Amino acid sequence: MALQSMTGFARSQGSFGETGWIWELRSVNGKALDMRFRLPAGMEAIETQLRELLSARIQRGNVQVSLQLEESGASVLPVLNEEALAAAAEIARRVAEQTGLLPASTDALLAVRGVVEYREAVPDPAEAEARSETLLQSFAAAVAALEKARLQEGAAIAGVLNGQIDEIERFIHAVARDPSRSAQGIRERLAAQLARLMEAGTGLDEQRLHQEAALLATRADLQEEIDRLTAHIDSARALLAEGGAVGRKLDFLCQEFNRECNTICSKSNAVAVTGFGLEMKVVIDRFREQVQNIQ
Repeated sequence: MALQSMTGFARSQGSFGETGWIWELRSVNGKALDMRFRLPAGMEAIETQLRELLSARIQRGNVQVSLQLEESGASVLPVLNEEALAAAAEIARRVAEQTGLLPASTDALLAVRGVVEYREAVPDPAEAEARSETLLQSFAAAVAALEKARLQEGAAIAGVLNGQIDEIERFIHAVARDPSRSAQGIRERLAAQLARLMEAGTGLDEQRLHQEAALLATRADLQEEIDRLTAHIDSARALLAEGGAVGRKLDFLCQEFNRECNTICSKSNAVAVTGFGLEMKVVIDRFREQVQNIQ
């Protein structure tokens, strides 16, 4: 599976009969999948299906979905109120008899309030179902376009992340090869530190000196941190190659990278090693920033 970003945009247009529409989907980073819909009145019935279609292809991110409907036909139709018309006609007849005026015309009767009412057109049930199905198909196309956009950005981010992993690995190798980590270098530092201990504490017995020497030797050895960092490098590359929803796992690896790098900086007795550790931390921070965009 390919790596997928959590940011993207997609737009899909469609029509059915005299109804046209535009779907717009926007996605940004999120800890989980958060879907928010802005649908016209009367469209709430299909929201459950929309959620199912979206969650089948998108696993993480804050996704905003909007639907714009345009009706080119008459959405409101005039309806004759038979009772109101009969009452108005009877009144007009009685007025004509009593006054001798001409009977009211059809136009006059229709102009009486309540005789003609305007109501929203009620679609045929089969037609409404077919329109909903077409709407869902159009939405599915928009979701596919959003996924494609996220995959394209994910591919670009994967290239950046692989480059940053290479940088981290180079700093690990630099730490491992530094002259201060040679057996001779470690012996010389231990000898100098033990000499200072002897000068500062004349009362130290032999057992205490052995303990201090063991502690200094442990602090001087960075191999355990180097091995763990190398293992994390292998894990990160495997996750990037695996693809899919690996963002959380990569974020956890960032924490592990930082932990080992901090330990190297705290244990280091060489300026060069400390410098490599600090530069490595900068790259790890940049790596983590990019990881936040990954599904």
